Amino acid sequence: MQVMKWSVIALAVAAGTSQMAVASSQSESNGFIEDSSFNIFNRVLYMNRDFRNGPNGASTSANPAGYREETGLGIRLMYESGFTQGTVGVGVDAHSLSSIKIDSGRGRYGTGQFAQTGDGRGDDTQTEVGGAIKFRASDTVLKYGNQIVASPVFSTDDSRILPEVATGTYLVSNEIDGLELSAGRFTALNSQTQTFRDSLGLKEINIVGASYKFTDDFSGALHASDADDLYRKYYGNLNYNLALAAEQALNFDFNIYKTKYDKGYVESYTTERDDDGNVTTPGVRESRDNTIWSLAAAYSLGAHTFTLAHQRATGDDGYRYGEDGGGTIWLANSVQYSDFNQKDEKSWQARYDIKMADYGIPGLSFMTRYIRGTAADNYTERELNVEAKYVIQEGAAKDLSFRARQAFYRDNAQGDVNDFRLIVEYPLSVL
Repeated sequence: MQVMKWSVIALAVAAGTSQMAVASSQSESNGFIEDSSFNIFNRVLYMNRDFRNGPNGASTSANPAGYREETGLGIRLMYESGFTQGTVGVGVDAHSLSSIKIDSGRGRYGTGQFAQTGDGRGDDTQTEVGGAIKFRASDTVLKYGNQIVASPVFSTDDSRILPEVATGTYLVSNEIDGLELSAGRFTALNSQTQTFRDSLGLKEINIVGASYKFTDDFSGALHASDADDLYRKYYGNLNYNLALAAEQALNFDFNIYKTKYDKGYVESYTTERDDDGNVTTPGVRESRDNTIWSLAAAYSLGAHTFTLAHQRATGDDGYRYGEDGGGTIWLANSVQYSDFNQKDEKSWQARYDIKMADYGIPGLSFMTRYIRGTAADNYTERELNVEAKYVIQEGAAKDLSFRARQAFYRDNAQGDVNDFRLIVEYPLSVL
């Protein structure tokens, strides 16, 4: 994997030097201060998970109830400098991430918004600061330090009031029009509820990727990762948009992961037993793998979009992620509560979206979807999502948004869950 990573870096450099001299991002730099930006992003999240059948056995509450209910405020201060002028520009990024508990309790703790105190309560406040240094030559940027990353094989989660944060080196090159090459090595991953370095215990992960836009309507991507002592993962994507008529189009999106659990993290043992059931030979370690893919087809007609999706997993285990970022599951049926990623699971989705701008209410949209999956040992699960979102379009509160999400989840093994979230977001651009 290390050889592959440096080969892609070499390819990026070669691609940049082989092109004709044209204007690049670095040649158009205005300077360290002149191109700086400072943004404040505020998010309030009210979240309630009702387990319907009483206390959930996985709850870490000091006094587990039959539900979890918490409200939190996340405040992100994000500073990004420009690059110094010259052949190689230098800049810095810095952030401060703070969480404030608005409402929680010992019996209601556990929505993933706060760290837990010694007496089982959510922590009142937390703050994490970090930064990164960055270099740019032409249209290639190298960054080292604390980062929020969005790669199909290493993606920091942003599903609560604060995001995960990774520490490492990341190179992104856009020297050829339509082609993006990336490579990185990360040695720490911080959770959404902790402030100390590497709270998720990541030792090391190397990633490499390439995406190419063949035409305005057709694109593809290949990515790979090697997580030390965990697994090797490969990802592919094809996306095609077909214009049909005025305000009508079809979109096809295919995603696939191939994961090999050959680093000792996932193991199984085969044994032989005598007639009395006693083990007579030691276990033998076996390598395991998983392949999971999804295909979604979306038909848009003016303000309406109708989507059908199918997802399927095969192999020795289900699809595993989290140690490589809680967002590393770029699949159609990864939805509000479930990801439909169990061993040998097959799932179908039907979805409907509508944007109300065509009906005189710009900024208002609705979505609903239903997913049903079946897996090994007669396991079945299903989920219904209903969502509404409104974004203020103008005035002093421009871009202030309100989003309500309701999930009804049912399965025949682990129990039922009703998951409700109310999300208020307000981005402010200071510089």
